[in-house]
Amino acid sequence: MKLLFSALAKLIVGLAAIATLLFAPAGTFAYPGAWRLISLLFIPMLIIGIVFYIWAPSTLERRMRAKEERSKQKGIVAMSGLLFLACFILAGLDFRFGWSEIPSWVTWTASSVFVLSYGMYAEVMRENEWLSRSIEVAEGQKVISTGLYGIVRHPMYTATIGMFLTMPIVLGSWWAFSL
Repeated sequence: MKLLFSALAKLIVGLAAIATLLFAPAGTFAYPGAWRLISLLFIPMLIIGIVFYIWAPSTLERRMRAKEERSKQKGIVAMSGLLFLACFILAGLDFRFGWSEIPSWVTWTASSVFVLSYGMYAEVMRENEWLSRSIEVAEGQKVISTGLYGIVRHPMYTATIGMFLTMPIVLGSWWAFSL
């Protein structure tokens, strides 16, 4: 039960934080790109969380650990956090002031790439029970070389890059994409 409550708390806090970072700068809840991103991000997150809670709780627990031990990794995490803050705030401001005009087919294409990348991310989690947010070696851990790992050495990074690059376009902001 502790894992369930911890996962739900992280989901709710994350949802509240991203909603605040998007809707406050936009000055309105009538921001379709924000609703689209929130839906594309948190609905699969909830579904994947439930699936892993039922069938692979140890993988879910490892994925929820966010504490970095290495200073270089801490710096990378901090920089990416600042980049996300800037991206979301700038996208909200962009919507508020109408700086960007992205055709709807582009935002929907980006949304499709985001969902495909998220699916790839979920598949990587399924394939690699040792997957963790931080670099760690566990007893009995095996190197995975089948499935997506047989095609790309670091498929989690590939999926993450696909998601990160499409977020600003899903939000409808060329300015946020330029970051």
